[in-house]
Amino acid sequence: MTPTLPLSHLGRWRPGPAATLLGGLGVALAVALVAVGPARLVAQVEGDRGILPVATSSDVEISGITVNTTGKTGWEARLEGWKVAQKQAWLKAGGPAMPDSTIESMVTAVVIEREQIGPKRYIATLTIVFDRARAGQYIGGMATGARARSAPLLTIPVLYSGGVAQVYEVRGPWQQAWAQFRGGTSPIDYVRPSGAGGESLLITAGQPARRSRAWWHNVLDQFGAADVIVPEARLERQWPGGPVRGTFTARYGPDRTFLESFTLTANDEAGVTRMLADAVVRIDAAYTRALEQGLLKPDPTIRQGSGMDPALVALVQRAQALEQAKQTGTAPTDGATPSATPTAAAAPASTITIQFASPDAGAVDAALAAVRGAPGVQGASTTSLAMGGTSVMRVSYAGELSALAAALRARGWQVSVGSNALSIRR
Repeated sequence: MTPTLPLSHLGRWRPGPAATLLGGLGVALAVALVAVGPARLVAQVEGDRGILPVATSSDVEISGITVNTTGKTGWEARLEGWKVAQKQAWLKAGGPAMPDSTIESMVTAVVIEREQIGPKRYIATLTIVFDRARAGQYIGGMATGARARSAPLLTIPVLYSGGVAQVYEVRGPWQQAWAQFRGGTSPIDYVRPSGAGGESLLITAGQPARRSRAWWHNVLDQFGAADVIVPEARLERQWPGGPVRGTFTARYGPDRTFLESFTLTANDEAGVTRMLADAVVRIDAAYTRALEQGLLKPDPTIRQGSGMDPALVALVQRAQALEQAKQTGTAPTDGATPSATPTAAAAPASTITIQFASPDAGAVDAALAAVRGAPGVQGASTTSLAMGGTSVMRVSYAGELSALAAALRARGWQVSVGSNALSIRR
């Protein structure tokens, strides 16, 4: 990309006293850059990044059907191969004997995994998709959907290749494999972002390494998910044009808890796509086993927006109660922790909007922690997250707005009071 002059430097540029003519030319050049430069800049969120999931329905999918047919022409051999594949898939699904026309009426799609078409011959590996509403009554338990479903899980497929980690930064083969995976019949409720637009900025290869529950709470709320799973793929090429070794790992949760890992090998680059598709199926099986074992339960600390252990939270609350007891001259009982502000707790709660600067994730966590720690605050969550700009949180508060403002000022924040709203900054 052609280098451009950062616009932030223009405000600090001053012509030298001994170069009036050159200074005038520099000003003209700067004006030209301002007028023309932005039209040539490529925004960070533009480009071919997103791959939409190709199938999210719950139709019955039978994959791995191989056919080898002949005909007068290659086209006739292909049609005959599809008819044979439909019958094989129906038998593989456990369907009863039926006329070919009836089976064909229940097929909604024929997905080509691999195919070779000759003048009079057709060799292929196909996936046959049956409509659940029409085929479910014949196939039985395979299409009843009686298995328990998981909570919605945000899926972040991370690919390590050539020493670089990526998710949606570019259109990668691992992202494409997950986009093409037909997870409608899986008990795992995959939430698969496309990576288009701002999603490529929100979900990056570094996101799974974050531990902040407040940050994860905000990200998961954007996609309506309850927790996160991270299927990882690491590709190692033995030599140019040679075998490709893939190591695949299934992880879940904000702590990247390990579930299973396995290794597959492709003979060359042409076989990488098939290897990744097989890896997705095996990782789906790993997550299914984890669900059956009760391991894929949503992390409750994400919903609370706090990364602190519940026992540690209880100790902090106990210490605060003891401190207040010393000030008031009363001793707290073992069965209950007195409130630090009984009058504020007794007041009805109201909803307050607070604007705060959010240059990075640490600033978001600090603002949320400061507001949640103020006396009388019953809950706080972000409603608009703008990294590098101004974010907004909604606060449930029992007390007067001026009291909340005073509490935040005491914590070192500069507070501006508006109509049922606050603006805070450091």
